Amino acid sequence: MKQTVDYKNIFYPPGGILIWVLITVELITFGAALIALAVSSRSNPALFHQSRLELNATFGAINTLFLLTSGYFMAMTVSYVKQHKLDKAALNNKLAMLGGVLFLMLKGLEYSQKIAHGLTIGHNTFFTFYWLLTGFHVIHVLVGLGILFFIYRGLRKAQADPDILNVEAGASFWHMCDLIWLLLFPMLYLIL
Repeated sequence: MKQTVDYKNIFYPPGGILIWVLITVELITFGAALIALAVSSRSNPALFHQSRLELNATFGAINTLFLLTSGYFMAMTVSYVKQHKLDKAALNNKLAMLGGVLFLMLKGLEYSQKIAHGLTIGHNTFFTFYWLLTGFHVIHVLVGLGILFFIYRGLRKAQADPDILNVEAGASFWHMCDLIWLLLFPMLYLIL
C-alpha cells in the first residue's frame, strides 16, 4: 500500500509559515553568535574558563527548569485550546507566563550580582558575549511574555474560540525561547 505525504502540513506548520521563518532566522543568529563565542574562547581559553567560573551555574540550571516547565504549560495550553477547554487552556497559559516571570526575576538577580562585582559588558571578551547573548535572550522572553499575555486575554473572552493559529504561533515563539536558552546555558555556564 502506497503512503501519501500530506504536503499541507509541510507548507503550513503549526502557527503558520511566517513564525517558522522568524524562528529559523533567530536560531541562525544565536547559532552564529555561539560559534563566534566558541571561536573566541580558543584565543584565550584560560580567561574564558575563569570567567565562566564567575557565573552561578545553579541559577542557570534553575532558570532552565523554569523555562522548560513553562514550555510544558504552553504545550498544554495549545492542547486544551484544540479540545475547546478554554478554562484549562487559560490556566496553563497563566502558568507558562509565571515560569517566564520567574526566569526574568532570577536573571535580574544574577545580573545585579554581576554588576555589583564589576562583571559588566566591558569586563572582558567572555562577559561581552555573556551580556549580549543573555540580554538578547531576555528581550525575546519579554516579547514572548507579551505574546502569552495577549493569548491569555483571548482565552478569557468567552464569546468565541480563540484562533488556534495565533495560539500555536505564540507557543512556537515561546518554545524558541526555551530552545535558545538550552543552547546558551551549557555554552556559557558549563562548557567554556
